[in-house]
This record gives sequence, structure tokens and C-alpha cells, in this order.
Amino acid sequence: MDVERTALPGIGLQHVLTTGRGRQIGIVSHRTGRKDLVIYDKHDPDSCVVTVKLTTEEANAIAELLGTGRVVERLNDLHRQVEGLKTEQFPITPGSPYAGRALSDTQARTRTGASIVAVVRDGHVLASPRPDFIFAENDIIVVVGTDEGTAAVAAILTQG
Repeated sequence: MDVERTALPGIGLQHVLTTGRGRQIGIVSHRTGRKDLVIYDKHDPDSCVVTVKLTTEEANAIAELLGTGRVVERLNDLHRQVEGLKTEQFPITPGSPYAGRALSDTQARTRTGASIVAVVRDGHVLASPRPDFIFAENDIIVVVGTDEGTAAVAAILTQG
């Protein structure tokens, strides 16, 4: 699916996609950080029929709702393309040496060659967690790598 990107001088950036039914939906990202969800008139794509102003938290929640399935779908696509690559999920169990600690403390990528690509917390997927992300008990860690790499990350998360 193609997404048209347009700079809006003095405002920010606009991304517009056309659905399979011919509707255009856009996101206007303002320089202030505000985001607007925009739905254009089907018969006049230059006219907006609905604009919903979103706070940062609302935009993130919508992105998470829409993106959760995409993370898993993209990982599955990657598996089909790269032989030997796998995805594993490991919990941060009570008593884990990394409960309450930052992802960077694991040094997982450096130590194992495998990557922590997402964390599932309370049913929400947090894709591409930053190095300062703090793990909590019962988080599910999504790891991509070889069999050996993912097993090594599991050992790090349980044993340190």
C-alpha cells in the first residue's frame, strides 16, 4: 500500500493512504507534536469531511491498536524470508534478575546476537523498546535470533 507524504510548510507533515474502497485517510503531524486524524471526501479528495485532533497519548494508543498485529505479521514475514531466524517469547518471571531493570542492562544483543524486538505488557505490545525501557514482572519479551541466540537471551533473563 502506498502512503503519500507531503510537507505542509509552517504546519508539519501529512501522510495519506487510499483504502481498497477508494477512501483517503490521513495523519497530519504538526510541529507542535499534535496529530490530526483526517478523513477526506470520497468524491472530492481535497475536502476533509472529518478531522479528529489527537493528543500524543491518543495517537499512541491508536497506533498501538493498529500496529500490534502488524508487528507479529512482519516478524512472520521475516521468518519466511530468512532461514534460521526464529522468534521466541520469554516471561520476566517473579524473581528475575531483570525485573525492575533496563533493557540495556541485559546487553542481550552484544552477548547473544539476538534482539529484543518487543515487550508485551498487560496485553499491549510495545514494539522496539528503547534501551532505557524498564522490565516488569510478567512482561513477555519477544526475541528474534537463531536458536542459540534466543536460548542465550532466555538464560540471561532468568539467571542474569
